[in-house]
Amino acid sequence: FLQGYASEMDNPNLVHLIPSALQNKKEILFGNLPEIYYFHNRIFLKEIENCIENPELLARCFLKRKEDLQIYEKYCQNKPRSEALWRQCGDSIFFQECQRKLDHKLSLDAYLLKPVQRITKYQLLLKEMLKCSKNSEGTAELEEALATMLDIIKSVNDSMHQIAITGYEGDVSELGKLLMQGSFNVWTDHKKGHNKVKDLARFKPMQRHLFLYTKMLLFCKKREENTDGHEKTASYSFKNSLKMSTVGITENVKGDNKKFEIWYNGREEVYIIQASSVELKNTWISEIRKVLT
Repeated sequence: FLQGYASEMDNPNLVHLIPSALQNKKEILFGNLPEIYYFHNRIFLKEIENCIENPELLARCFLKRKEDLQIYEKYCQNKPRSEALWRQCGDSIFFQECQRKLDHKLSLDAYLLKPVQRITKYQLLLKEMLKCSKNSEGTAELEEALATMLDIIKSVNDSMHQIAITGYEGDVSELGKLLMQGSFNVWTDHKKGHNKVKDLARFKPMQRHLFLYTKMLLFCKKREENTDGHEKTASYSFKNSLKMSTVGITENVKGDNKKFEIWYNGREEVYIIQASSVELKNTWISEIRKVLT
């Protein structure tokens, strides 16, 4: 379909049918799909086909291509821009004509979703293989390959949220690796503030979406907007940030095992953070600990 759509955008006979909003926007619509296609066609498919006789070697393919599979992250990061462009131009005669020539039942947007679906299917395949390979040769490699794919999916998911941050003055790419992101109840307690404000702050939590980077912790407020009758898109408006080099952490807060504290400047500012479960709290604490040490 890259030939049936992307190449047709350069076809002089169809140029007059291309909507103006789509001019010079091929890279936005298709993202790095040609790169994904090239990787599968020239490299990954052949390596997987070599495992047909020896399925126990499959895990190695995934481990060997760990870096290459990051191309999906780039594709998924571009997906919201691609979808916005498709909403503008998807019903144009140009796309109808391409679809008619290809004799496809589904329109282009269904195919543009394929890479997003593909990256989640790999881990299902590896899970199925693990079920069949209890304690046999290659089990450890399968487990490692599965962990690698789950990491990539997490990384894709995190980066999808990260691109929706608004109002942050700096450059998020300079904050180090994005380690975790998620929504929490947050209470703040400022030593400097007026006592009355401080007391009020104890009762009503704020809903905050936290992004933990190696250098910084960002607090954002999640906003959901309806995009012209389509599904809700979330954006995260930046509220404040804490430098990881200057924070401290208290793992347990009296009275609630789902709460922990992050404090700043020798407890001048204290943030009480409540996770949705004890497991989630512990995961975050362990990631924060790694950063601090």
